[in-house]
Amino acid sequence: MHYAGVDGLIVFPVVTVALSGLAWLVALGTDALGEHVGPGLTGVLQSTLGNLPELFVVVFALKAGEVVVAQTSILGSLFANALLVLGLVIVAGSRASEGGVMRFHPRLPNDTATLMLLASFIIVLLGISVTTGDHAASHQVEISAAGAVVLLVVYATWLWSYLRADTRENAPEAPRAEGAREPLSLRTAIVLLAISGVGAAFVSDWFIASLNPAIDALHLSKAFAGLVIVAIAGNAVENVAGITLAMKGKMDDAVSVVKNSVAQIAAFLFPALVLISLMFESRLTFVLAPVYIGALLITAIVIWQVTGDGEATVPEGAALIGIYLMLAFLTFYE
Repeated sequence: MHYAGVDGLIVFPVVTVALSGLAWLVALGTDALGEHVGPGLTGVLQSTLGNLPELFVVVFALKAGEVVVAQTSILGSLFANALLVLGLVIVAGSRASEGGVMRFHPRLPNDTATLMLLASFIIVLLGISVTTGDHAASHQVEISAAGAVVLLVVYATWLWSYLRADTRENAPEAPRAEGAREPLSLRTAIVLLAISGVGAAFVSDWFIASLNPAIDALHLSKAFAGLVIVAIAGNAVENVAGITLAMKGKMDDAVSVVKNSVAQIAAFLFPALVLISLMFESRLTFVLAPVYIGALLITAIVIWQVTGDGEATVPEGAALIGIYLMLAFLTFYE
């Protein structure tokens, strides 16, 4: 349809379904991978591959000069994972847990909140500088690049420490139900993840090509398209994988999948794309609108408060979902 020149409004829903199909493949491969490695490595690999659509969407958007779509796509992925997907995982996990309380190791949620606050620091500084007309505001590209390097170094340090501490001591394997299928082999899981990763590159390009005709026909703003539509479609992987793992009682794996994705977007994907954008005419920086700066800070604080103690309940999950819906509603009128 893309290469035949079919109208973008018709291609858009089809390519969105294609992203969901890739999400299913990644979820299947990740679940099988989790049978062979620890929850920490599973979450890192899954979130890395799960964030490939966002990476390619932003790169192609920057190449096309769509800076608003690029920036809001990153923010949308961050908010969607930290609020919507985590909320859905908590609801599913709490309902599947004894006593209605989902329990997991608290280290990763606390680390994720720390990384988000670190990313928020440079964003708040630049936001204040631009708003007040400070002299540094004229060097926002250089400051963003320097901040991106710092974030990447901190993320690499955290990732190395986190993977070394990866263990399943407090997460005994649940017995396989009678009649349940044997898990896929490690080789098959890797092949599935590789295929879905390559597919994400092509589908993301087609997604951007069909985006403008679709939002023009539907009379939507580019901010809403990036923050909500692109984010939800691109994060279908975390939706499917996280909820599926939670329903199966694999609470540490479920939280690891979502939280690793949040940490990776804030401290790896965003800064990496800032550096990559230096190769394009349209530059991506950490300068955000004040409303998104406030939303980012509140999100970091909320996810720390909800998951920092290693426990979560259905009302807490519903609260996260509610916060995301209010943010999406506000963005609709941007």
